[in-house]
Amino acid sequence: MTKYPMTLLGAEQLKEELKFLKTEKRPRIVKDIADAREHGDLKENAEYHAAKEEQGFCEGRIQDIEGRLCNAQVIDVTKIPNHGKVIFGVTVTLLNIDTEETVKYQIVGNDEADIKLGQISVNSPIARGLIGKVVDSEIEISTPGGVIEYEIMAVEHI
Repeated sequence: MTKYPMTLLGAEQLKEELKFLKTEKRPRIVKDIADAREHGDLKENAEYHAAKEEQGFCEGRIQDIEGRLCNAQVIDVTKIPNHGKVIFGVTVTLLNIDTEETVKYQIVGNDEADIKLGQISVNSPIARGLIGKVVDSEIEISTPGGVIEYEIMAVEHI
Protein backbone atom coordinates (compact mmCIF):
# COMPACT_ATOMS: atom_id res chain seq x y z
CA MET A 1 0.00 0.00 0.00
CA THR A 2 1.36 3.39 -0.97
CA LYS A 3 1.99 5.87 1.85
CA TYR A 4 1.53 9.57 1.16
CA PRO A 5 3.70 12.16 2.94
CA MET A 6 1.92 14.62 5.20
CA THR A 7 3.17 17.15 7.70
CA LEU A 8 2.26 16.85 11.36
CA LEU A 9 0.14 20.02 11.09
CA GLY A 10 -1.70 18.66 8.04
CA ALA A 11 -2.52 15.42 9.85
CA GLU A 12 -3.77 17.34 12.89
CA GLN A 13 -6.02 19.52 10.71
CA LEU A 14 -7.53 16.44 9.07
CA LYS A 15 -8.13 14.83 12.47
CA GLU A 16 -9.89 17.99 13.67
CA GLU A 17 -12.10 18.07 10.59
CA LEU A 18 -12.92 14.38 11.04
CA LYS A 19 -13.85 14.95 14.68
CA PHE A 20 -16.12 17.89 13.69
CA LEU A 21 -17.83 15.86 10.97
CA LYS A 22 -18.47 12.87 13.25
CA THR A 23 -19.44 14.67 16.46
CA GLU A 24 -21.22 17.79 15.22
CA LYS A 25 -22.19 17.73 11.55
CA ARG A 26 -23.33 14.10 11.26
CA PRO A 27 -25.71 14.31 14.29
CA ARG A 28 -27.13 17.63 13.02
CA ILE A 29 -27.84 16.10 9.61
CA VAL A 30 -29.55 13.08 11.21
CA LYS A 31 -31.74 15.49 13.19
CA ASP A 32 -32.53 17.49 10.03
CA ILE A 33 -33.59 14.29 8.25
CA ALA A 34 -35.82 13.29 11.14
CA ASP A 35 -37.40 16.77 11.25
CA ALA A 36 -38.00 16.72 7.48
CA ARG A 37 -39.65 13.27 7.67
CA GLU A 38 -42.22 14.67 10.07
CA HIS A 39 -43.42 17.05 7.36
CA GLY A 40 -45.08 14.25 5.41
CA ASP A 41 -44.71 13.08 1.80
CA LEU A 42 -41.02 12.44 1.15
CA LYS A 43 -41.32 12.60 -2.66
CA GLU A 44 -42.03 16.32 -2.63
CA ASN A 45 -40.14 17.23 0.53
CA ALA A 46 -37.25 19.52 -0.51
CA GLU A 47 -35.87 19.72 3.06
CA TYR A 48 -35.64 15.94 3.23
CA HIS A 49 -33.86 15.65 -0.12
CA ALA A 50 -31.44 18.47 0.78
CA ALA A 51 -30.61 16.82 4.11
CA LYS A 52 -30.08 13.41 2.45
CA GLU A 53 -27.79 15.00 -0.13
CA GLU A 54 -25.81 16.75 2.63
CA GLN A 55 -25.58 13.44 4.46
CA GLY A 56 -24.07 11.83 1.37
CA PHE A 57 -21.45 14.57 1.05
CA CYS A 58 -20.63 14.36 4.77
CA GLU A 59 -20.25 10.56 4.74
CA GLY A 60 -18.10 10.76 1.60
CA ARG A 61 -15.83 13.33 3.21
CA ILE A 62 -15.52 11.20 6.36
CA GLN A 63 -14.47 8.20 4.26
CA ASP A 64 -12.04 10.35 2.29
CA ILE A 65 -10.36 11.73 5.42
CA GLU A 66 -10.16 8.32 7.08
CA GLY A 67 -8.53 6.91 3.94
CA ARG A 68 -6.02 9.75 3.76
CA LEU A 69 -5.09 9.40 7.42
CA CYS A 70 -4.81 5.63 7.09
CA ASN A 71 -2.39 5.99 4.17
CA ALA A 72 -0.49 9.00 5.53
CA GLN A 73 3.17 8.94 6.36
CA VAL A 74 3.28 11.76 8.90
CA ILE A 75 6.63 13.53 8.91
CA ASP A 76 7.57 15.92 11.71
CA VAL A 77 10.43 17.90 10.17
CA THR A 78 11.27 19.55 13.53
CA LYS A 79 12.59 16.18 14.73
CA ILE A 80 14.97 15.83 11.76
CA PRO A 81 18.44 17.45 12.00
CA ASN A 82 18.88 20.45 9.68
CA HIS A 83 21.84 19.89 7.38
CA GLY A 84 20.79 22.61 4.93
CA LYS A 85 19.30 20.09 2.51
CA VAL A 86 15.81 20.54 1.06
CA ILE A 87 13.54 17.67 2.14
CA PHE A 88 9.81 17.19 2.60
CA GLY A 89 8.33 19.51 5.23
CA VAL A 90 11.05 22.18 5.26
CA THR A 91 10.50 25.88 4.67
CA VAL A 92 12.75 27.20 1.91
CA THR A 93 13.67 30.82 1.24
CA LEU A 94 14.50 31.41 -2.41
CA LEU A 95 16.00 34.39 -4.21
CA ASN A 96 14.88 34.94 -7.79
CA ILE A 97 18.21 35.70 -9.45
CA ASP A 98 16.68 37.84 -12.24
CA THR A 99 14.30 39.99 -10.17
CA GLU A 100 16.12 39.74 -6.80
CA GLU A 101 12.77 39.02 -5.12
CA THR A 102 12.65 36.51 -2.29
CA VAL A 103 9.91 33.96 -1.77
CA LYS A 104 9.33 31.49 1.03
CA TYR A 105 7.68 28.09 0.53
CA GLN A 106 6.98 25.14 2.77
CA ILE A 107 7.02 21.79 0.97
CA VAL A 108 3.93 19.84 2.04
CA GLY A 109 1.74 16.93 0.94
CA ASN A 110 -0.68 17.18 -1.97
CA ASP A 111 -3.73 17.65 0.27
CA GLU A 112 -2.13 20.45 2.28
CA ALA A 113 -0.88 22.64 -0.57
CA ASP A 114 -2.10 26.26 -0.51
CA ILE A 115 -0.02 28.73 -2.48
CA LYS A 116 -1.67 31.67 -0.68
CA LEU A 117 -0.15 30.36 2.55
CA GLY A 118 3.20 29.64 0.90
CA GLN A 119 2.65 25.88 0.99
CA ILE A 120 3.52 23.99 -2.19
CA SER A 121 2.91 20.35 -2.99
CA VAL A 122 5.89 18.02 -2.91
CA ASN A 123 4.84 17.04 -6.45
CA SER A 124 4.85 20.61 -7.81
CA PRO A 125 7.56 21.57 -10.34
CA ILE A 126 9.19 23.96 -7.86
CA ALA A 127 9.31 21.39 -5.05
CA ARG A 128 10.59 18.66 -7.37
CA GLY A 129 13.38 20.99 -8.47
CA LEU A 130 14.26 21.83 -4.87
CA ILE A 131 14.24 18.38 -3.23
CA GLY A 132 17.77 17.21 -2.52
CA LYS A 133 19.42 20.60 -3.13
CA VAL A 134 21.33 22.47 -0.41
CA VAL A 135 21.65 26.05 0.79
CA ASP A 136 23.51 28.38 -1.62
CA SER A 137 22.66 26.17 -4.62
CA GLU A 138 21.44 27.80 -7.79
CA ILE A 139 18.65 25.96 -9.57
CA GLU A 140 16.56 26.40 -12.69
CA ILE A 141 12.84 25.67 -12.45
CA SER A 142 10.70 25.27 -15.57
CA THR A 143 7.38 27.05 -15.11
CA PRO A 144 4.55 27.84 -17.53
CA GLY A 145 6.03 31.36 -17.75
CA GLY A 146 9.48 30.08 -18.64
CA VAL A 147 12.61 29.02 -16.79
CA ILE A 148 13.26 30.81 -13.50
CA GLU A 149 16.64 30.76 -11.76
CA TYR A 150 16.61 30.67 -7.96
CA GLU A 151 19.25 30.61 -5.28
CA ILE A 152 18.42 28.72 -2.10
CA MET A 153 18.97 31.24 0.69
CA ALA A 154 17.76 29.26 3.71
CA VAL A 155 16.30 25.90 4.71
CA GLU A 156 14.33 25.86 7.96
CA HIS A 157 12.89 22.97 9.92
CA ILE A 158 9.90 24.74 11.47
